[in-house]
Order: sequence, then structure tokens, then C-alpha cells
Amino acid sequence: MTNAEIVRKTDLTVADLTANGGLLNPEQANRFVRKLINEPTMLRDVRVVEMSAPTRNINKIHFNKRILRAGTSATALTGAAAGTGTAFDPVAEATLRAAPLTEQIQLNTSEVIAQINIPYDVIEDNVERGNIGTHQEGGNPGAGGGFVDTLLALIAERAALDLEELAILGDQALGATDTYLNLQDGFIVLTEANGNVVDFLGAAISKTLFKDSMKAMPDRYLRNISQLRHYVSFDQETEYRDQLADRADAVGAQSVQGRVPVTPFGVPVSSTALMPDDKGIFTNPKNLIWGVQRKVNMEWDKDITTRVLQIVLTARVAIEIEEYEATVVYNNIGV
Repeated sequence: MTNAEIVRKTDLTVADLTANGGLLNPEQANRFVRKLINEPTMLRDVRVVEMSAPTRNINKIHFNKRILRAGTSATALTGAAAGTGTAFDPVAEATLRAAPLTEQIQLNTSEVIAQINIPYDVIEDNVERGNIGTHQEGGNPGAGGGFVDTLLALIAERAALDLEELAILGDQALGATDTYLNLQDGFIVLTEANGNVVDFLGAAISKTLFKDSMKAMPDRYLRNISQLRHYVSFDQETEYRDQLADRADAVGAQSVQGRVPVTPFGVPVSSTALMPDDKGIFTNPKNLIWGVQRKVNMEWDKDITTRVLQIVLTARVAIEIEEYEATVVYNNIGV
């Protein structure tokens, strides 16, 4: 296959991929979203909500306090206790029905965009030795293989990191200083405003940090310890492992020789690429919500004057936390 044929076939294959007016078909969009989720980032752990529209409401129902009462023969409970508040009044509510607390979370997406320019000579020299795309069963060109899979995999790999950055560091107070991170408030800003904060005052990471974070979270969220996670930077996890390595026992040896999870007070520590060294998050990862609208748009064009293939991908994402009280953010960890 000549270089000119490779470029032409690449052009045709991308056209097949975006034949639906630039909108990826549901199978392609789902495959791309799965690639995003499966990348080794924090997004693999959090709760992913696939959205069919820019706005979605998630209904919540739960009980904040005791629902069982002392029963009396042939006597019904009268009235309803207040669903709000967490303190049960054993006298005032002794004969009142339990009332659930209902709430609603609203996800509102923001648009993100990526433009990729691929020079013809890069395509000619590097695209899978001319393997542009395979015709799979059903005669769907561009369904997989070669250039299509390579392109989607590379975009998904980088986009996953960028979305993790937005999810962690998003701050709508940034304004023009960073218009991308200004799109949505991320998990840190949301928790600082509504959840629990542990200020470590510049002290080096230690078991005290993890102890303080667990004490800062209300006890009712600590019942399933194994489902919780401490998210810190790679450097901070390394520092904590180094402290454990000073122990003259099996735990110390494993901290240096392998990647056995470290679990202070029974909670695993997960290192996260885009987490700042001086910050961290403690929560159940399913409490963190990342919404993604399933309509992923990929459009393409050729610039014959500069000899590049232009690919533009847009998507809509949203960030929210289900239970703010069940989240703790660490500030000012020593670096």
C-alpha cells in the first residue's frame, strides 16, 4: 500500500466512523466511554452515571435515624416523626412513625472539546503498517482495528487524565485563569464547601492523618470500612510506604518490595495521578458521581494546505457528590 493510499484510506475510515453527522453511534460511543472508564484513573472507582440529556435528576431516599419503636398490642403508631436531623428523641418520637428523608441531586453537564491534528507524514509512517481499519462481520467499516482503535485508545487515554483533573481540581471561581477547570466544581471544592475538612497544618503524612479523617466523618458512614478509600498523590503514598518500611516486620518489607495495598485503620490508600501533593480525599468512591452524556460527537476534516487530518471530539460531563457528609478532604499535607 502506498503512502498516498494510506492517507486516503485513513480519511475514508474516519468518515465511516463519523458518518452519523459527526455523532458516534451508540455502540461506538459506549466503546469510547468504556475506554475512558477503564483507564487507570480515579474515574475507574467513582460512580459513573450515563446521561441521555444535559440535565439529569437523581432521587435519593434514606433514613437518618432510628425507625424501630417499642410495639404495643393493637396500637398503631400515630403521626410522623421529622425526617430531617439525625438525633432520635426517645420520648417525643416514641409513638411516631418513621419518616424517610427524600432528596434530589441534579447533574448539569458542561461541554469539553479536544482537537487533534495529525500530519499526513505521521499517518504515512506510523499507522499500524497500513492497517487503517477492518471490515468486521456485518460489513461495518471502521468498526475496529488499525487506525480507528489506535485513535480512540489514544484519545481516551489522555482524555481520562484530563477528566480526572477536572473531577478533582475543578473550581468555578477560577474564571479566565483556567477556563477548563472553571467548567465545574470538582470533588475537592464541593467537599470544602459542604463536607468535612481536615487541615493537617503542613505536617508530614502519617497514620495521624488517616485517623483524623476517620474521626471527622460521621460514624454512620463508617460501617463498611472496606468500601472506603483514601485518595492521595503518588508521592504522598510513597512517603507513607517509606514510613512503614522502617518497621522491622513483614509489613515493612512488603511496603518496599511490592505493591501490597496499605490499609491504615482498615481503609486502602489509592494513589491518584492528578491529586495535588498537599491534598487528599477520604470517602466511598461510589459517593463521587461523574456524569457523562452518551452523545459523543467526533467530527473531522482535512486541511490540504498544511497536509493534516483534523479531528474534533466533544462530550458533555458533570460532577457531583451524593452525600457531602460522607466525604472528607485533607488540606495542607506537608510536602
